[in-house]
Amino acid sequence: MELNGEMKVSKFKRICVFCGSSQGKKSSYQDAAIELGKELLTGETVGEVKAVADMHQRKAEMAKHSDAFIALPGGYGTLEELLEVITWAQLGIHEKPVGLLNVDGFYNSLLSFIDKAVEEGFVSPSARHIIVSAPTAKVLVRKLEEYVPCHDGGIKLNWEIEQQIEFTKYGVPR
Repeated sequence: MELNGEMKVSKFKRICVFCGSSQGKKSSYQDAAIELGKELLTGETVGEVKAVADMHQRKAEMAKHSDAFIALPGGYGTLEELLEVITWAQLGIHEKPVGLLNVDGFYNSLLSFIDKAVEEGFVSPSARHIIVSAPTAKVLVRKLEEYVPCHDGGIKLNWEIEQQIEFTKYGVPR
């Protein structure tokens, strides 16, 4: 990764990327995904296949093993995964950066909604800073590298306790 004109080793080993299952109507969405891939890939083999019981376990495993999260433009699934990791950060389950690749202003309405939720007292001003947004992959990755958690981490849960909460919530052993 290049920062300020010089090559720098990223502090991230694994970044979880949420995206739509289709490429969308604008070519800029596909171009941004390719740009992000170029920004993140190091030439090393990445990824692994792991069987899990359900979607919740899948998301928990991805989140547990990721150093950061990036959401590309997408639909309901992307939004659901994004909001879950934001909520986990607000609860103090993690302090990892959460980024929006805001291609052509795709996430402007969501960011406006969150700003309105802050204004109306539903989201704390410090929790608003959980989300990092940028229009390009290069700028977003730089901002994620510089991210410092500054929100009022709620109850400081850890991943193991979170799994116990799910057990209690659903009554299913994990």
